Amino acid sequence: MLKEKQYPELILTFTPNTIEHLGVRMYSTAPPVIAELVANSYDADATEVHIHLKDKVKKEIVISDNGHGMSFQDINDKFLRIGRNRRTEEESQTSPKGRKVIGKKGLGKLSFFGIAQEIEVQTIKDGKKNSFLMRWTDITKKGDKTKQRDYAPTILEFDVKNNKPSGTSIILRSINRVSDFDANTLANSLSKIFITEPDFKIYVKHNENPDILIDNKRKYSQLEPQVKWNIPKDIDLESQHNNIKLIKGQLLATKKPISPNTHLRGITLFSRKKLVNAPEYFSDSTSSHFFSYLTGWLEVDFIDDLEEDVIGTNRQSLNWGNKDMIELRKQLQDLLRWLEKDWRKKRSEIREENIEKTTGVKISEWFDKLPKKLRQKVKPIVESIVRESELPDEVGTQAVKNFHEIVPEYPFYHWRNLHPEVRFKSEKYYKTKDYYTALSECAKRYLNAVKVKTSSPLIERNLLESVFSIKDPILSVTNKFKKPDGKEFESKTIVNINEGHRMLAIALWTAFRCPIAHEEVVDLRKSGLFTEKDCLDALSLLSHLFHRLDGSEVITNSE
Repeated sequence: MLKEKQYPELILTFTPNTIEHLGVRMYSTAPPVIAELVANSYDADATEVHIHLKDKVKKEIVISDNGHGMSFQDINDKFLRIGRNRRTEEESQTSPKGRKVIGKKGLGKLSFFGIAQEIEVQTIKDGKKNSFLMRWTDITKKGDKTKQRDYAPTILEFDVKNNKPSGTSIILRSINRVSDFDANTLANSLSKIFITEPDFKIYVKHNENPDILIDNKRKYSQLEPQVKWNIPKDIDLESQHNNIKLIKGQLLATKKPISPNTHLRGITLFSRKKLVNAPEYFSDSTSSHFFSYLTGWLEVDFIDDLEEDVIGTNRQSLNWGNKDMIELRKQLQDLLRWLEKDWRKKRSEIREENIEKTTGVKISEWFDKLPKKLRQKVKPIVESIVRESELPDEVGTQAVKNFHEIVPEYPFYHWRNLHPEVRFKSEKYYKTKDYYTALSECAKRYLNAVKVKTSSPLIERNLLESVFSIKDPILSVTNKFKKPDGKEFESKTIVNINEGHRMLAIALWTAFRCPIAHEEVVDLRKSGLFTEKDCLDALSLLSHLFHRLDGSEVITNSE
């Protein structure tokens, strides 16, 4: 440590109340304190900032960067001057390497006293190292807190030659108001305060654990996105507002509502890569379900170029009473209205896609295969299920699945509950509206089934008349059936049923198979002689014949 007066003094001029209000009271947790020091590193053209949390022996937080560092004069004239407006004094908005600087009020340097009692600054510039120490107890130990006073930090090193690269390290000791160090938690917090870029990397580590790189993905890593927008690329919004095209960023809507405990609901505003307005929706009316799904960030750098300073001291809220901020709020409200419409459209498309994947139902194709009058009733119901954002996905999926089972494609056909053999032979013809062929093929199928079951050598009508003959039948469609009391049906009843079955089988064969011997199927189809309803009614009759055939018995000679 250097002896007093051996070298020029470092002087901090202040009123204790200023440091208490703008340091201790405004910054009482680690993330905002460290964020202020990271912002200083950014303005110093650093490409990397390393935050090291140490608590093996005693608690320390070290923030180191590879920026341009400070000379002894820089420390006195810039770092230790409270309320110095860098942009006005240097007549520049940019750093030596062209960055738009974040610092403006000259108050962030007080932040470290919010969590630490002792601060050591080590800085190297142009091959010279300077370091000094400040203690909170020395700054506030005596005197009127409302009167201006000077404080001389303890100089540890003065212009010591050093061959290390330029940069600055700030060490916070005697930590208070900070719970156990957690690098991941701090990384998550800082990711929400800064927009990171390849030329400015922020790392956090705890003791000897590996570094954690903070990137923009970390901001919302705990959320499951469903819809994303890159602003302004993905926005089709016509606006009368001049600055709408200057706004850029990334917004997203999640699959499930965002928990209020995450503090991520709403859009965060950044200027010059640092947060200036905590997440909100810029509207008094936030009853829409949409607002519980939306989050993201927007860069509004142009606000830093306004004549009036509209950024709050704690960088949590803008001065929305300013006329330019009133205009910005209107722009953001226009954007939110557009986003909500687009979200509902995209979410419906995603839900429909997921429902189709889960149920196997192609919804648009399903609608196309419903009769017009039925489609007009079914379509609005299904679409409302798909569009309903408050309906859980699993509930919507099950609802569509159940509805499809009740009203499937070609419902009039499926509702007939046709015999499997009839369905097997008729379905493809029915769907192409070739109703006559559907029936004729089923009639052939039925005749062949009768032939196989009886092993009769006869064909066509002769087969049916022989098999179901009244005098010498080969098949009986009634033998299995008895009255509920176990008694036999009257012989006349049995005769009537068998005779009716024979006549029905012959009639269907004659009506739906024989005409093909004299006419082209295409002519029969195009004539309109045989409608869809005719086809369905006849297929139901053929199903009846097949069901009877399934239950029939071959009559033996003994019978």
